[in-house]
Amino acid sequence: MLILFIVLLVIVCVALGLFVLIQNPKGGGLATGGASSNMFGVQRTGDVLEKGTWVLLALIVVFSLAITAMSKSGSTTGTGSKIDEHINKAATPSPIGSGLPTKQAPATTPKAADTNKK
Repeated sequence: MLILFIVLLVIVCVALGLFVLIQNPKGGGLATGGASSNMFGVQRTGDVLEKGTWVLLALIVVFSLAITAMSKSGSTTGTGSKIDEHINKAATPSPIGSGLPTKQAPATTPKAADTNKK
């Protein structure tokens, strides 16, 4: 289900990009034919493209929130990948030390102090 929402989000993003590129800027755009922009009913195209842009923007928000909610709820179970299994199996280090007994040096008798001073 998460993959479906991601694919739909990508499709909606591409469609929004196309809608924005087709819209008329202040000086004219791809949908206009120069000076004859009001011929053949092109005047209503701007309204449809503007409404479509807002609808696609709302869909992007909805899909983004749905993907976020799904990924947050599924994060406690993990993805089931081998990497997650390896991380979960790895031993955690002790905060005090390594937990292994340290090897002590054999006890030696102190040497007699050298009394010959030069």
